[in-house]
Amino acid sequence: MLRVLSLLFVVPFLVSVSHAEVKTKKIAYEHGDAKLEGVLAWDDSIEGKRPGVLVVHEWWGLNDYAELRAKELAKLGYVAFALDMYGKGQVTTHPSQAGEWAGKIRENTQEWRERALAGLDVLKKQDNVDTANMAAVGYCFGGSTVLQLAYADAPLKGVVSFHGALVPPTEIEKIDSSVLVCHGASDSFIPAEQVQTFEKEMQAIDADYQLVSYGGARHGFTNPDAGNFGIENLKYDENADKRSWSLMQSFFGELFPKKK
Repeated sequence: MLRVLSLLFVVPFLVSVSHAEVKTKKIAYEHGDAKLEGVLAWDDSIEGKRPGVLVVHEWWGLNDYAELRAKELAKLGYVAFALDMYGKGQVTTHPSQAGEWAGKIRENTQEWRERALAGLDVLKKQDNVDTANMAAVGYCFGGSTVLQLAYADAPLKGVVSFHGALVPPTEIEKIDSSVLVCHGASDSFIPAEQVQTFEKEMQAIDADYQLVSYGGARHGFTNPDAGNFGIENLKYDENADKRSWSLMQSFFGELFPKKK
């Protein structure tokens, strides 16, 4: 009898869980002459509107890792859109090519911001997104990109930079978005002077920001494949990855308080 009762409790639970599913779809869009294609992820078991989170890829382009992060955000209950900063199909594993593509984007700050805003517009147009509650997360090149979104006064409650270059808010009087920077303390790509300049300028405009350094963590510390590219400063750090992801969730909890 005990075994039968146990099954009665377990089976309904399994049935209810089976309905929950993260779905994805590719969305084509444009910015100027560039043909772009991003990936939208959402949990179809959730009804109604919910916060939207923009995901900005590393300098490799919109690869499986960026899509994975979008799916993980969808599992947390958000609608996530992994945008495309380079162009449909422009993905590489070669540092020289990645550097060329990222460098071209960075040449013109205004166009850099507008390319990111084009991706945000796609997220805003989704029927299940609460456009009053949006955020952006970015990795490496994407981390500096979400900072640019904050500086461009994008309609975001907050941005999170994971091991991104710390672009200071030069000639910016104020920013409305809250900012979370998750930084690798042993990241040789981002010297201490850059960190100090960033913090000094953020404080000068009275920005709502927090910068957390993870001891021993290098560039790319959230990406399990970081060590496969043959660059000494790229290395995955499991502790820093888990802790920064947990901190992001806490940060989002402040940005998007649940209704009682």
